[in-house]
Amino acid sequence: MRLLIFLFLLLAPASRAAEQVSLELVLLADSTGSIDAQEILYQRQGYATAISHPAVIDVIQNTDTGRIAVTYVEWGDYRHQEVIAPWTIIASQQDADRFAAIILAEQGRRARGKNSIGAALMRGLDLISDNDIDSPRQVIDLSSDSANSWGLPTLPDARRAVLAEGITINGLPIPCRHCVRSSAASSRLERRYREEIIGGTGAFVVTVEDMITFAAAVRRKLMLEISGLEPNRHFAARD
Repeated sequence: MRLLIFLFLLLAPASRAAEQVSLELVLLADSTGSIDAQEILYQRQGYATAISHPAVIDVIQNTDTGRIAVTYVEWGDYRHQEVIAPWTIIASQQDADRFAAIILAEQGRRARGKNSIGAALMRGLDLISDNDIDSPRQVIDLSSDSANSWGLPTLPDARRAVLAEGITINGLPIPCRHCVRSSAASSRLERRYREEIIGGTGAFVVTVEDMITFAAAVRRKLMLEISGLEPNRHFAARD
């Protein structure tokens, strides 16, 4: 019997050690029906530009492990949460450039339909739960131009499930892509994000006031999330 056990252990595949990083970050980008094809492209360019910015790389390299794990997902209704760039370990400019290139290589719309923020958050939870990565912090970063959520799971139920796992939800509301700064729409959507969506340790909102500032908003938000700091202001200034 001992010989059989020894042979079983000898022949069994070795378990793979989990990757150790400082942060697991799910980027959930709005691709619902209110986001047109040009805006989807603009968002991809904004995220790619932000993640590969030297200032973001500097923050990553100054974390305790010097590396993070990130995935980029576009979401729509309850049926559509599409991984555009899979989990990638970023520890250098070259890593970030490769991740950005994957995002920019995607052609056309991958997700569609009416907002299902609840389903998007649950997809983020699944992606964190099912990977082979270990970290002291996990963040789901949600962007959208609305706080409405149709279908199941409901937003409150999904939010509770995510927070119960110790995962932080941060928000990047896009209240009106063509509005002037400090519009009423901006204030309403930011308030709903604060009251209904974000949560967990250090949760915060950075509001995108217009598409001109989108990449700057994403970059600022990434730097705050990676460093574990909270913003003093809640919108991104123009470059």
